Amino acid sequence: MNLFEHVGQRIRDLRLNYGDGQGLSQEALAKALGVATNTISRWETATYRPSLEDLDQLARFFGVSILEFFPPEETPANEPMTALLRAARQLKPEDLEELRRYAEFRRARGLYGGQERPRAGRKRKSVA
Repeated sequence: MNLFEHVGQRIRDLRLNYGDGQGLSQEALAKALGVATNTISRWETATYRPSLEDLDQLARFFGVSILEFFPPEETPANEPMTALLRAARQLKPEDLEELRRYAEFRRARGLYGGQERPRAGRKRKSVA
């Protein structure tokens, strides 16, 4: 399974298990996010690749970390991480939450590999 298939599967799993397992239709999720219904279907089948902003919006909707959409990985402890944690202890809870979301977004961007998602419409011919 490639990365985008994994992302699509996680979207589907979160959608189907939403609301204590009652699930949520693609149409209802699309309406909540302000996207077309077929967009949800295409994300889940990896036909379309959601942008990081889309994943952030999904994560906020489902109340999960943006990193939930990516395969788990182990990260070794190191000095910069220790310094960051030391500084974070002095933050207000709302600032700490924003820092967490920012760090997760940056990590997701790295995991996503900077790949552009396919754009709708015709491909433009290069003008020589």
